[in-house]
Amino acid sequence: MMLGKETNSDRVDIDGGRRGGLEQQLRQAIVAGDVVKDGRLLSERQLIARYSTTRITLREALFHLEIDGLIFRESRRGWFVSGPRLVYSPLHRSHFHRMATEQGRSAETILVEAEAAALPEELAALMRCEPGTRFWRIRRKRRIDGRLVLFVEHYLSAEIFPDILQHDLTRSLTTIYQDSYAITYGPAYFEINPVALRGYPAQHLGCSEGAYGLKITRVNQDQHGRIIDCDLEYWRHDAISVRVETDQQGSLAG
Repeated sequence: MMLGKETNSDRVDIDGGRRGGLEQQLRQAIVAGDVVKDGRLLSERQLIARYSTTRITLREALFHLEIDGLIFRESRRGWFVSGPRLVYSPLHRSHFHRMATEQGRSAETILVEAEAAALPEELAALMRCEPGTRFWRIRRKRRIDGRLVLFVEHYLSAEIFPDILQHDLTRSLTTIYQDSYAITYGPAYFEINPVALRGYPAQHLGCSEGAYGLKITRVNQDQHGRIIDCDLEYWRHDAISVRVETDQQGSLAG
């Protein structure tokens, strides 16, 4: 019997099978902790030797596990096991630190910069003002259990918060609004989209350009119906779970 030549489709099937098998092996080993030390995976070189595979096949398998949220990569540091996702409810008007504490997690906010800036044109309609209107722009990054998971860019009304930059901006803005301006949140607009993390968000989260992320745009009004700020939140995709509950009639609960 003559054996036919191996075709390109045969090769794809073989490579895909190897990759799928390696992915499953890695998944089981990660869950069992066999290839993990102090939350970090063995180096790629060690994994290649352990599973007798190639760098290309290994990286494709790791990439798929990253998409699933099981592991994440930090630039120049390697691969790590993802922790539990922080539950985020748009209907629960709580600030970052309280939300983390209520879920038994530790939170930290780091101020990147705070300065006067013109409102970007793409936000003008949401903020109901002219492009280029002067706002305060505050950039911060945030950790959960020591891991950088969120880069956020805030645009605050300079008219409503004339001296906001004099405050400790590692604190919750929600708390500063209440304590120093007698302002509480009213209605809000939310928009949630998957994005590729690039530029500032990627740089400050320590991830590679184009890494998977989730962008949450939130425009807040106060108790008087005034638009007071806009938050652009850039999350690592494996760090957050957005959940919304409804009551028995199907109405949003919260």
